Amino acid sequence: MVFVNYGGGSYWFFEHAPWNGLTVADLVMPWFVFIIGTSVALAFNSMLKKGATRCKLLFKLTWRTCVLFAIGVFFLNYGPADGPLSWQWARIPGVLQRLGITYFLIALLHSRFSMLNLEELGSRQWSAAVRDIVLYWPEWIFIIAIETISLCLTFLLPVPGCPKGYLGPGGIGDNGQYPNCTGGAAGYIDKWLFGAEHIYQNPTCKVLYKTTQPFDPEGILGTINSVLMAFFGLQAGKIILIYRKAPLSILKRFLSWAFILGIISAILTKCTRDEGFIPVNKNLWSLSYVTTLSCFSFLLLGFMFYVIDVKQWWGGQPFIYPGMNSIFVYVGHSLLAAYFPFNWEIRFGTSHYELLMQDLLGTIIWVYVSYLLFRQNFFLKI
Repeated sequence: MVFVNYGGGSYWFFEHAPWNGLTVADLVMPWFVFIIGTSVALAFNSMLKKGATRCKLLFKLTWRTCVLFAIGVFFLNYGPADGPLSWQWARIPGVLQRLGITYFLIALLHSRFSMLNLEELGSRQWSAAVRDIVLYWPEWIFIIAIETISLCLTFLLPVPGCPKGYLGPGGIGDNGQYPNCTGGAAGYIDKWLFGAEHIYQNPTCKVLYKTTQPFDPEGILGTINSVLMAFFGLQAGKIILIYRKAPLSILKRFLSWAFILGIISAILTKCTRDEGFIPVNKNLWSLSYVTTLSCFSFLLLGFMFYVIDVKQWWGGQPFIYPGMNSIFVYVGHSLLAAYFPFNWEIRFGTSHYELLMQDLLGTIIWVYVSYLLFRQNFFLKI
């Protein structure tokens, strides 16, 4: 995430896709959201075993959400060159805000329905094939309900001057027929709720499609789908807890989920970039984007589980260190991105070489800083 945010050497595949489609940069945040869900399952199970009450869980998840949202709105909106924060242009949605809301909903849901002694439940013979689903059927009802609402709003909400269900970039896209319809219902809802001046003003579609409308990739409808992404991560955590004594069963279930989600993505997209029912789109956080990246997430987590936990070939270094201070690293790299040694005047702008060195150096510095914090036993927690 740090490397991509610093520019990724200005290579096109380290930049977000203009609209539909995927690049390497589009993989990072969904994996982060997925692992949030996995962490909720593991952390809450551990806390409940230590005697924590559900009221304590509720306080903890509410506090963490408020802090994340406050950092995103009040801290990262501010720039030293801009003077005092002005509410005339402050962006309300954002990355940390989305992570906070996603975490809150998933954690709140799981704090209500989480269970203890999952290993014992896992040893029963009834409903073995779907045990990790059946045990948490109320959570599935909630997720299906909010996703149904999201899809209904996306495809049925009337948007002035736009066709129902429009998922395009506006501007000169679609032969310029809908220039002010960027994002369809998702864009319309965000502008109605927050105001056009309080959402992202430079969407990735602006250059290629000449869009004139602001559009926020961390908007309301996309946040509902990020909750779905975190829920799949929560499902992965439940699988680990229920089948922890049978690593092969964990891997089989990860592969099964990856296969199912991959098939759903193939149907939704018709195996194309633009011609499917719901194209893969990071700006919209479309349903196919979530199922595709969740498929990748189960495969990646399964691979890591096998390499690190089963075979113990690797301990996760050096990535484990920034992971232990993720909020510190994220906020720090965001605030200091414009300063030396993370940024300097580029002398050879026609080559990727200097840009790549600059972005790699900035990333390495933050990994090293997080390693030093680890050595000092300093962990910024909220």
